[in-house]
Amino acid sequence: MSTTTAPQVTTAPQAATAGAQLRPAPVGRTHTVKNQPPERVAINEYSEFPVLREAVQAFGAGWADEQLVTTGAHVGTAEFQEDARLANAEGPELVSFDHRGNRIDEVRYHPSYHRIISAAVADGAHTSAWAHPRPGAHVARAATFSLYAQIEPGHGCPVSMTHAVVPALEHQPDLAATWLPRLFKTGYDGALRAPGEKPGVLMGMAMTEKQGGSDVRVNETVAHRVEGGALLTGHKWFCSAPMSDAFLVLARDAGDPDGRISCFFVPRILEDGTRNEFRVQRLKNKLGNKANASSEIELDGTVAYPVGEQGRGVRTIIEMVARTRLDCVLGTAAGMRQAVAEALWHVRHRAAFGRTLIDQPAMTGVVTDLALESEAATLLAMRLAAAHEDEADAQEKSFRRLATAVAKYRICKRGPAHAYEAMECLGGNGYTEDFPLAMRYREQPVSAIWEGSGNVIALDVLRALTREPESVAAFDAELALAAGADDRYDALRSRVQRELADIAGATPDVAQAGARRLVGTMGLALQAGLMLRYAPSASADAFIGARLGEDRGIDYGVLPAGTDHETILARH
Repeated sequence: MSTTTAPQVTTAPQAATAGAQLRPAPVGRTHTVKNQPPERVAINEYSEFPVLREAVQAFGAGWADEQLVTTGAHVGTAEFQEDARLANAEGPELVSFDHRGNRIDEVRYHPSYHRIISAAVADGAHTSAWAHPRPGAHVARAATFSLYAQIEPGHGCPVSMTHAVVPALEHQPDLAATWLPRLFKTGYDGALRAPGEKPGVLMGMAMTEKQGGSDVRVNETVAHRVEGGALLTGHKWFCSAPMSDAFLVLARDAGDPDGRISCFFVPRILEDGTRNEFRVQRLKNKLGNKANASSEIELDGTVAYPVGEQGRGVRTIIEMVARTRLDCVLGTAAGMRQAVAEALWHVRHRAAFGRTLIDQPAMTGVVTDLALESEAATLLAMRLAAAHEDEADAQEKSFRRLATAVAKYRICKRGPAHAYEAMECLGGNGYTEDFPLAMRYREQPVSAIWEGSGNVIALDVLRALTREPESVAAFDAELALAAGADDRYDALRSRVQRELADIAGATPDVAQAGARRLVGTMGLALQAGLMLRYAPSASADAFIGARLGEDRGIDYGVLPAGTDHETILARH
């Protein structure tokens, strides 16, 4: 005889009889998942983003297409995205002492962080443009850096500094001869070991101090020259990526007659494996950039080597700063791409009120506008990378002097609001840490603040206008390339010219008060000109209309009547 119990038929719960206690009657059917998008994985982040792919081609790096397709596939995998999530959720931890009580000053990372940075270095996101110079090398490297930063931005800090340090190190041929070959390698080892034994090395930087911040000329760290180098003593308020193999550090030079600031190279581990005196006092508890360790450090008789001319430390390190500013632009543009990709994925798969979200005009306008912002940022970022190519002529170098600061101001200022609007497209899901846009929203302010916040950048532009007037001519020559294509653009270019003339004739205080308006206008003009030259007409017209048209609004999603949403979004 069978002992199988007959299946129970579940029926709707019955109302309680009069006077009886109402009791729960679970039916087990409340957790069927409906109307939720599938996971956005196994998507090639390069080949599925025509804007970036076309920009790489337009600015001279089409030869890198095959490798970038491979990179795009890698960063789009579920495994890489999970590593990105873990690297931010399981952040770095400072271990000051070992179990015997010896001071070790080590930062421990989740293995996911090491996998991410190892892949980025293997693909040359750090120094491929220097190691394998050719036309378009810096554009190719910029695209590689952007693809990795799109998914996990924190690791980009040491990768960026390693790229940016090369021109500064070239001021010191003896150091360059030893360290550049190490920087050009594509291996990664996160442990503290003698630099000559490692498969590759990474760089950091320490400029600011608690009493000065951006005013690095009031640094109190002191460098005492000794035979073979110098010994540094002082406290640095911000030192990013303290597990890097070496750092550029600014210090007051006791050997300089006027006590001016010089630049020094500080190895974390000396050539014989001895640990340099490099005390990590604490890790910064940051709003975002969680995967990357930022720290305060103490130097006490720390071995260092001079870089560049004595007493000209700021001038020596400024090229490194310029290159890291470029990467702030690249990183923000990459973040905009992530925001648009995630928002579009959601609205193309989610339905409400009887229609897919993407088909509802209010939402269509928002995601189209976010896509336009991303497209303009991507074009300007890649154009700026092209201006940093080795073979750049004098006009191109003058252009990048001004355009790097202008682009950092414009794009990095736009990043946080862009991330928020994309997050809103996902609704409640976007606000949770289970989806990447919460991380992105916390991340975007970093690039606007680091390497010169808004006022610092605006003042830097004012300095360029007075000290390097050729940069103004080069900037206007770039704008002139789009002249005549759109009356609204021509009016904007004329406005830039007027504001530049007004600033040139103003008192210092009046010039400073108007600097932010000027720099923001210059940035918008650069983007509008590039959209006219390189984007399809539907994208260029909508971008300019939404930002320069008579009926423009202040929020995303206020687009001109007749905007071709379908054509624009097909590129995203």
